[in-house]
Amino acid sequence: MAETFHRFNDGIYLACIWLSGIAIAVMSLIIPWGIFTRYVLGTGSQWPEPIAIQLMVLFTFLGAAVAYRAGSHIAVAMLTDRLPEGLRHVLRGVVHLCMLAVAIFTVVKGTRLCLETWNQVIGQLPWLRVGITYMPVPIGGLVTALFVLEVIFFGGQNQRAVVTFDHLIEDTGAA
Repeated sequence: MAETFHRFNDGIYLACIWLSGIAIAVMSLIIPWGIFTRYVLGTGSQWPEPIAIQLMVLFTFLGAAVAYRAGSHIAVAMLTDRLPEGLRHVLRGVVHLCMLAVAIFTVVKGTRLCLETWNQVIGQLPWLRVGITYMPVPIGGLVTALFVLEVIFFGGQNQRAVVTFDHLIEDTGAA
């Protein structure tokens, strides 16, 4: 059971890393284009700013989930490092439960936000519904919740053997 859940989360983890990386790369191309059209050509493009914002939302929510699973999220450990090991263990459990609560809140409220804004469109991009642009919020919350449950029930990614993604390629027969 644990190995299946780890493999499933490994696939999600890899997808989130790729999507976040692509979002940053595309964003780093779009922003200079907007600056070039505004200040060099004298006619600003309408689409670079809203697209860059949407890519940043995608990067933020998926990247946060990835950072949580990798154990590289922001953590202030000044107080906890000075506590006895037993108390540190309990406090880590409380932190994971708080993260699960935040993730569930993000899924519920993010889904509600998507549904309530579904029929609105972005002024500069009339083909893009506002509800779609908010979808990274509940999706990121769901991915974070999966990663938190993995840590709570099966231990963190850093407690496993070195994780490679070769098994994902082998499982799909794409090697």
